[in-house]
Amino acid sequence: MRNIVVSGGTDGMGQALARHYVRTGNAVVVLGRSQEKGAEILAYAQQQGAGERAHFIRVDLSLVSEQRRAVERIGSLFPVVDALVLAAQHYRAERVVTAEGNEHTFALYYLSRYVLGEGLRPQLERAERPVVLNICGPGTTAGQVHWGDLQLADGYKGMKALMQGSRTNDLLGVGFARAHADSKVRYLLYNPVFVATSFSGDYKKGVRPLVSFAKRVAATPVEKGIQPIIKLIDNPPDQPISAWKKLKEIGLGLKTFRPEDADRLRTVTEELLADRSPAS
Repeated sequence: MRNIVVSGGTDGMGQALARHYVRTGNAVVVLGRSQEKGAEILAYAQQQGAGERAHFIRVDLSLVSEQRRAVERIGSLFPVVDALVLAAQHYRAERVVTAEGNEHTFALYYLSRYVLGEGLRPQLERAERPVVLNICGPGTTAGQVHWGDLQLADGYKGMKALMQGSRTNDLLGVGFARAHADSKVRYLLYNPVFVATSFSGDYKKGVRPLVSFAKRVAATPVEKGIQPIIKLIDNPPDQPISAWKKLKEIGLGLKTFRPEDADRLRTVTEELLADRSPAS
């Protein structure tokens, strides 16, 4: 039995992965904001005769304090974490600032993944073949890191924020591997392409019906879309950092994976998180 943690595990691919690992005899912790959806996961586990192996932590992953609380709670449940799946995402057409002063997409899509990966590394290191699988968007050079305005205070657009999130997650994976060169954790950046997941978000008027239509007619069904993820989690590659578009490996020579940029972002992130520490 393995211990699997899924952030954003109450919807879409995250939920499907959580159910799969419960169904196949593993212990699972799901992180999410909706108590109702969390209860659905627990009810599913009960139906599978696996109620004692399923856990739900209600958490607002856009808040650093809540991210850290989740790390502590997971540590109390699992001394060992075999796999951490990072799937939480929520589209914001308009700029929203969290109670801690962070732009919401940056906080949820990037900071939560940084904090969870770093915070759970001790538990991951105790596993036999630990893996972090970050569902983001490697393999494209669209979007950029806005170094002078990471919180996008000037000229915010929903897609601009989303694409910056993809690029910061590219660098997150590279930075993790560089900072922990002796780690046995395998960090996988994963692009599912177009899967009929929940597409959680606050869209402009008229956009949601278009998204729903595209989801119905063009997207890969969720159960099919998670199969490559399961293969990668169950049989992670040997290299410390890798990027994937479905099961096709992406070379790390793209400019989006520059080591110097990864080091720079890691430094900036640590400084930002220090400002968000309880003692500050």
